[in-house]
Order: sequence, then structure tokens, then C-alpha cells
Amino acid sequence: MKPRAVVLLSGGLDSTTLFYRLASEGYALHGLSVDYGQRHRKEMEFARRTAARLGAAYDIVDLTSVTHLLTTSALTNRAVEVPEGHYEAETMQLTVVPNRNALMLAAAFGVAASEGAVLVAAAVHSGDHAIYPDCRRDFIERFQAMQDASLGAHIELSTPYLDVDKVAIARDARRLGVPLADTWSCYRGGADHCGRCGTCVERAWAIAQAGIADPTVYEDPGYWRQVMEEPAVALS
Repeated sequence: MKPRAVVLLSGGLDSTTLFYRLASEGYALHGLSVDYGQRHRKEMEFARRTAARLGAAYDIVDLTSVTHLLTTSALTNRAVEVPEGHYEAETMQLTVVPNRNALMLAAAFGVAASEGAVLVAAAVHSGDHAIYPDCRRDFIERFQAMQDASLGAHIELSTPYLDVDKVAIARDARRLGVPLADTWSCYRGGADHCGRCGTCVERAWAIAQAGIADPTVYEDPGYWRQVMEEPAVALS
């Protein structure tokens, strides 16, 4: 019998690549999307497609009864404008949803414990570290310890991309044959990727740096170059 893994599957490039990676490693997968009232909730349809393509279980966890109270983020409050530009810009703090990963992971660990999974996986990476404290190693290690104490048993919190950037993830996507056109990143959640929000900029840059032809339709396809080629903010 295959070991079971519960994966936080948003439908974006990172989590979709992680899903394919774990499938290639022989895990039986259960993808969990989280509805936290995000304006780009269309991402969950892309997650559903990924799970169906790989023959995996899939569910949506509804956290909106809590997250509708988290009004400081542009992702959950439509009165707050989604910022544009580089992910390390100060304005990107507006995309922080307080305690988001803790809420999501707590739900995922509950599911994992209930169905005998050996790990919970999340696609956090080094590009997230600048603005998201719940994507850093300190948080991951402490959350693992908290879950060990909470469950009285060890279920691994797997974060294989924790110390690499999005370019490495894009390269992994190429290796694994991930259909990039069937992933969604844009925080604005329009008909096409806007090309200007932080996650669009990082996505376009990573795919280009990985040497992949980008199938993504952007409303502003050249904006990422303007942002990422400025020496003061270019990622290394």
C-alpha cells in the first residue's frame, strides 16, 4: 500500500509542482484547498483539475467563518488594493493574511491524523521568506513540534522547497511535466493573470529564468522585466 500524504494544494505553480513531485515519489495523495475568502478563489478550480488529472482525492476546507474577520489583507478585503511590483517591496505586506499557514496546516494535520497519512506537505519557498513569517524555517520547525505534542504522534511536515527559490520550483515543474497553463497564481483573480501583482511578477520571472516557454496569458506581459531587472530589487 502506498504511504499517504495530505498536500496543501492551492492550484498555483508551487503547490501543483509539489503535488506532482510527491506523486512521482509514490505517495497516495489527498489534495486540500482552503477557501479563506481569497479574491482569487478561482485558484481552487485549478487545484481540482490537478487532483483529478493525477487520480487523487481532493477536498476544500472552508475557513471563511474565521478569515472574514481578517480584514487587513488585500487578499481577503476587496476594499484593500492588491499591490503591484516586487515581492520584497514594503507594500507587499498588504498581501499578508494573519496566521494563514497556521490555520491551513492545522486543518491539514487533522485530516492527516484521521486518515493515517505519514506526512503533510506545503510548498513554501525562500522567495516567501521576506514578507511571510509563516513561510520561514523557524515557523516550520516550531509548527512540527507543536503538532507532535498536539497529536502525541509524529506526522512529518514536508517542505522540500523551503530553502530554494521559485526558479528551482519552475525547473522541477519542467522535469515533472507539470502543465503550467493549468496553474493559477494571480492575486487579483481576473480572467487572465494581471502580470503586475507580486505573485505574477515572481511567476513570470521564475519561468523565464528556468528557460521555459511561458504559456500564461498576462494582461501586462512585460511588466515583470521592468521590475526584476532593476538592480536594487533583483532577486539572486
